[in-house]
Amino acid sequence: MATYLDVKLVKYVCSCSKHLPVCRLYLCRHCLKLRCSDCVQHEVDTPYCPNCLENMPTSEAKLRKNRCGSCYDCPGCGHTLMTRASNLTLPDPEDATKTISKKMYYMACSFCRWTTRDVNIEDQSVASGAWQDQENEHAKRINNLLEYYRKLAQKEKAEKERKKYVKRRSHMYYTDKYGLTSVAAARKKTLSSISSLSVKDNEEAVSELEPGKKVVDFAPLPDDIFTKPLELSKMTCMEQRLSTPEFQPAKAQDMFPQHKHLLIRKSLRCKECEHNLSKPDFNPLSIKFKIQLIALNHIPEIRIGGPAVFLPNKETRAVLTLNNPQTFDTIVKLLAMDDESGLTTAKIELPKKEMILAKRNDLAGYDDNPVKQDFNDDSSSIAFRNLNKVGVFVKVTPEVEQGDVIVSLTMQHEYRNTTATVGTEDTEPPVVWIEQKVFIKLGTISREG
Repeated sequence: MATYLDVKLVKYVCSCSKHLPVCRLYLCRHCLKLRCSDCVQHEVDTPYCPNCLENMPTSEAKLRKNRCGSCYDCPGCGHTLMTRASNLTLPDPEDATKTISKKMYYMACSFCRWTTRDVNIEDQSVASGAWQDQENEHAKRINNLLEYYRKLAQKEKAEKERKKYVKRRSHMYYTDKYGLTSVAAARKKTLSSISSLSVKDNEEAVSELEPGKKVVDFAPLPDDIFTKPLELSKMTCMEQRLSTPEFQPAKAQDMFPQHKHLLIRKSLRCKECEHNLSKPDFNPLSIKFKIQLIALNHIPEIRIGGPAVFLPNKETRAVLTLNNPQTFDTIVKLLAMDDESGLTTAKIELPKKEMILAKRNDLAGYDDNPVKQDFNDDSSSIAFRNLNKVGVFVKVTPEVEQGDVIVSLTMQHEYRNTTATVGTEDTEPPVVWIEQKVFIKLGTISREG
């Protein structure tokens, strides 16, 4: 069997002319074109917490600043904090001579060993938390600014709407002869409602904002700033400071637990035909997809079988392997392609005959007596055949003296859209021919002895 090299050396061309591995592409079963992450439209399904897997609506996530209310990250290393329990001995309120044991909870990081006790955060009596968050001293000012700009936007919108309904010239008359009295009344009502918008109220509210204070004098630096030794273990790094931009603690004792950021479950939609290419299950615990049209499951995969030595302007025989991911026998043609991008550095001679790739059978590798299929292969063009994999001989002639050996080809193959016949009986899926442009980096040109 051939030894497979890195799949990143073989790149397919998507509809936006980007060269990417087949594992990073999607196949639209309606357009029959390859799509990359830039060719599709990303749609947010729902935000969720990656730790507790709690779903929440987008409006609620916006109010929570896209953070989970019950899960925390370590301010030192960013790992998830775990809740730990400890027993605390307290005097019995009924009998002063006796003591009772009470279970208390704190948070600790299993990676860097940071705990809430390091920053003097009191232990809680319940495991669910109720941990007190830091209060930003500038929160009131920020809220006032947000409210100011919100009212300013309302004022500009009201003025823009009023300009749309400016009174026209006086020669416009509405009479009962043409039945336009109701239209004139509706227009008058609209103008009165637009003019009654709270523009003046907004102007008064906007003017009430207190202007910012200019900082002129700064506190002088301490006298021992250049003589006192610096303890780096007690200082925070730049990454730790920027993880909480509203506080930016300079000392390690001022670091507080941070609420975990939410992630999103998103769907991918084709921009041309607006059909879904990838849609996950709504349940975050499920790893299955309702729709997952990744190209690796529909397009024959080309890889490099075994290394080869390439010399300038000399023909070398190499091996390419083709893998059929479909559950049907697929016919494949390899054709030469005129490279307009100028990336090709070698000439390739491909097999002229069609090749039949056997269907994918996941259980065939465990069968002691597999069924042998005779495809009448030509030994001059077929190197080997193993289940749904076929090795093909190609002849490559580098056209440059040094550098990478890059070839291009066009692969035409059959495609059966099995989803088009779901729910029908005794109906075979339609067969269509599609082609893909492929660029392959076979290796590097070696120097002659």
